[in-house]
Amino acid sequence: MYAHALCSGIELNCRRLPPGSTLNRASSISQHQIIKCIYRQDSNSSNGAAAPTVGSKNGAGNVGRGRHEWQSACAILASKVVSQQQQDEKSAVDGGDGRSVVNGRPLLDLVPVKDSGGLALPKPLTIADLSPAPMHGSKLRVAYQGVPGAYSEAAAGKAYPNCEAIPCDQFEVAFQAVELWIADRAVLPVENSLGGSIHRNYDLLLRHRLHIVGEVQLPVHHCLLALPGVRKEYLTRVISHPQALSQCEHTLTEMNLTVAREAVDDTAGAAEYIALNNLRDTAAIASSRAADLYGLQILADGIQDDTGNVTRFVMLAREPIIPRTDRPFKTSIVFAHDKSGTSVLFKVLSAFAFRNISLTKIESRPHRNRPIRLVDDANVGTAKHFEYMFYIDFEASMAEERAQNALAEVQEFTSFLRVLGSYPMDMTPWTTPPSTTVD
Repeated sequence: MYAHALCSGIELNCRRLPPGSTLNRASSISQHQIIKCIYRQDSNSSNGAAAPTVGSKNGAGNVGRGRHEWQSACAILASKVVSQQQQDEKSAVDGGDGRSVVNGRPLLDLVPVKDSGGLALPKPLTIADLSPAPMHGSKLRVAYQGVPGAYSEAAAGKAYPNCEAIPCDQFEVAFQAVELWIADRAVLPVENSLGGSIHRNYDLLLRHRLHIVGEVQLPVHHCLLALPGVRKEYLTRVISHPQALSQCEHTLTEMNLTVAREAVDDTAGAAEYIALNNLRDTAAIASSRAADLYGLQILADGIQDDTGNVTRFVMLAREPIIPRTDRPFKTSIVFAHDKSGTSVLFKVLSAFAFRNISLTKIESRPHRNRPIRLVDDANVGTAKHFEYMFYIDFEASMAEERAQNALAEVQEFTSFLRVLGSYPMDMTPWTTPPSTTVD
């Protein structure tokens, strides 16, 4: 017969011994903090009082002479265990110098950066910050490259609304943040409608074991930002990311700005640099959100040369999603051809064409491990060719039989094949607001 009691948050499993059994005192606490108390009840006693224990003359070693005394003793013991447990947890969390630690390692302590409203902005993660992260709640944490106000942060918000965006100073740091459970997802750019592919991220996709679980397309809307009160004729230089400068080249020329154009790491970082250093002769090309965060005014809105400027981002996770057929899906693969084969690329493309599968992208990158291939010909001599990795996106789900058969045929002609992800296509419409200029 078992009786259960709950004392101060600790579960008590109480077992009644048959007559003649020996009483054992609770001597230890299990790892799950379950206290097991055993008592003896004399069947000959009319009032249910506990009989003395064997080895004690008058029952002095008993937990209690009655059931109510035994329950009181258990409650006192439980309260002492809870108090000791709280002290142990406090000492385990406190690193001794006031810093929180997990598994002996200090937690991430991001240095706050103040925006114009006095709010603390997180500092981008660096490689030195990567360490096992503590358990967190249900709010999704999404890593992106850049500082608050970057277009990647906006893409993360579009992909995962109400998420906790984690800035990283490098693309690879964002990959590692997901691998080390610091972040749940990563949102990174892979191509731009004007600048083309971001080759660095394609190389990192092959190096790391993350899976593409979605995509999002973000219109790029550039603004010319400066400190409050600064006029355009006072400017001597404009700073921004190299692609942002090239995407606004003609507009800057038409504005008759005699300024030097200097490249920096990212667009939002340029706005932050102007605000922190109080540069009144410098403007930045960045988003309108960057102006709000760093207290800058918008001198000109929508200064990109092409209104159809769109950047495609992919969402990365540690585990792939289950492909479906009830909505449009896209699949991304990478493969290397067999050096002994001929017309390999044609055969691979034919595997998709025969099954009416549309390709949306094909990208070649030199093979990092085998960049050069030698081809001997008795009549011509020795030729040197690049070894390539091919990245392909096609409109089909891996749940479809035609996609499975196409990849089975592709595998016959390739020496390496990897599915980077099968994920829903971004079908959301987008619009670009009209351009405005402040005189």
